[in-house]
Amino acid sequence: MDNGLLLRSDVHTLFDLGYLGISRRFELLVSPRLRQEWGNGKELYDRAGSRIAVPRLRANHPDREAIEWHLDTVFLR
Repeated sequence: MDNGLLLRSDVHTLFDLGYLGISRRFELLVSPRLRQEWGNGKELYDRAGSRIAVPRLRANHPDREAIEWHLDTVFLR
């Protein structure tokens, strides 16, 4: 897929499992279930709400439809 996200392997796993998400404004979202189910994630909760780094050129930004699909389908609320 074009315009994906490059993530550290542990972050990628948490994203795939729905414990992390990206808002429509490219801000990091951390599911409360990470803490409830695993009792950890402090580093991630400290960064929740911060904007992720995106390329300057809008054409290279992560695909918004894919981000919205992930929020609606995978992200654990």
